Amino acid sequence: MAIVTASNKALTVNPLKQSQALGATLAFLGLKGTMPLFHGSQGCTAFAKVVLVRHFREAIPLATTAMTEVTTILGGEENVEQAILTLVEKANPEIIGLCTTGLTETRGDDIEGFLKEIRDRHPELNDLAIVFAPTPDFKGALQDGFAVAVESIVKEIPRPGGLRTEQVTVLAGSAFTPGDVQEIKEIITSFGLVPIFVPDLGASLDGHLEDNYSAVTVSGTTLKQLREVGSSAFTLALGESMRGAAKILEERFGTPYEVFGELTGLEPVDEFIQALAILSGNSVPEKYRRQRRQLQDAMLDTHFYFGAKRVSLALEPDLLWSTVHFLQSMGSQIHAVVTTTRSPLLEKLPVKSITIGDLEDFESLAGGSDLLIGNSNVGAIAKRLSIPLYRLGLPIYDRLGNGQFTKVGYRGTMELLFGIGNLFLEAEEARVKQFQEFGTVSAEF
Repeated sequence: MAIVTASNKALTVNPLKQSQALGATLAFLGLKGTMPLFHGSQGCTAFAKVVLVRHFREAIPLATTAMTEVTTILGGEENVEQAILTLVEKANPEIIGLCTTGLTETRGDDIEGFLKEIRDRHPELNDLAIVFAPTPDFKGALQDGFAVAVESIVKEIPRPGGLRTEQVTVLAGSAFTPGDVQEIKEIITSFGLVPIFVPDLGASLDGHLEDNYSAVTVSGTTLKQLREVGSSAFTLALGESMRGAAKILEERFGTPYEVFGELTGLEPVDEFIQALAILSGNSVPEKYRRQRRQLQDAMLDTHFYFGAKRVSLALEPDLLWSTVHFLQSMGSQIHAVVTTTRSPLLEKLPVKSITIGDLEDFESLAGGSDLLIGNSNVGAIAKRLSIPLYRLGLPIYDRLGNGQFTKVGYRGTMELLFGIGNLFLEAEEARVKQFQEFGTVSAEF
């Protein structure tokens, strides 16, 4: 059992966490024909857009209600109404994902009341899906906002329907990259199942060129698919943060669910594959049997470099959970852990202590590590401490291919193994070279 402590500083120094609104936006970007809409100032929207563009290196659709000093005092209903009508006229979205910010949450705008009155005044909006996600950025973090958006989606859009025994709903949490989602989709479909991903970042943010420009998302889970979620025979919740959305589907449609906290590492992937075999009634495809043997060989090749290494991590809770278990399965020791927000997983982690804090806290704890794991903002700390950094999480703005990076399944686990293993190997070679140079100088004396 880990001891979880929250930093009690009067301010945040070098922030680690991203806002709830950014997390909700990321979730909405996995739906086709969607325009995320920030109810707040233009600055809040611009910052979130910059973070996502730098990470994915893709065009990110994002709109704002453009609250000013005057509208903040007098009320934002008119801004919400005008923004929705403008988007319908100019972008014609199928779904609008409406996210609040710290500004409007502090003011206390009744967004649900606004939306009801706006629909009463504009019956032409009846066919437009407007999903409201309350995401104040003065509390919580990206993972929380992502989860709130998914919960709002499954509350608002799915409709009851006849049971489809081969159809499964997959709730993919914020810890999974577009490349992860693609790999999971391939695994599930290979068992003869038909998955509906909520959201499907693997289709929308995987990095591909479209024939024509679109002001809204051009790929992802369609509105028709979302409405059919109520007909699914089972829900696969990927990440503890997706448990709430899975429970909503169970309450609304009676859909049973199972939560998979991790899909990285030999044992977790074995459990996932076995669950799919039982669910589908089909045997495990031969390609995954071979991939499993490849992973076993990769673990044998790399475990010499992982053994007894001290690793410090600064990650969101779901991603932290899977990464800690993966590292420990390879014989590494967890030296220090800093995360962004509370989660029921934290106390269950097999580490001594966890700090909910910022990157200043992380720097003070991480000294003496052999490796740091975190987003690109940890890069400056890695240089000051002269410790290698493995980039994981969001944002990563000093490396390419973030949309295609994969760390799940047998293949993704091998990619993670070799990526981290190569850093350990380089560090060991550097130490040997330094020792040899020291020996040469000593011999001269």
